[in-house]
Amino acid sequence: MYERRRGGFGRRDFDDFDKPKPVKVGQEYDVKISDVGAKGDGITKIENFIVFVPGAKKGEECRVKIKEVSNRFAIGEKVGGSQPAEETEEAGEQAEEVEAEEATEESEEEAEESGSEEEE
Repeated sequence: MYERRRGGFGRRDFDDFDKPKPVKVGQEYDVKISDVGAKGDGITKIENFIVFVPGAKKGEECRVKIKEVSNRFAIGEKVGGSQPAEETEEAGEQAEEVEAEEATEESEEEAEESGSEEEE
């Protein structure tokens, strides 16, 4: 008479809980934060498995170390320095400009030193 429906609001297949998780405690991953949760934690996915990263901002690319793994999500922490993705490109360009300026200054200093040695 009535057909039993599977699924619905808030229901998950119990087989999902037995599947191996794509992340393990202690492992590190390079990720890009795709969203920010209600509590302000950064959110990323590793092989469609949700990872919350406290202190991370949307668009940030960082290295994350997994601290805790549950059935439906993991919690990680940022390791090392990181910057938002948009700033990373700008910082790279600025670093190249600074390196070029320093190389020019070093060349000028070497030329001045060799010129003063010749005079003596």
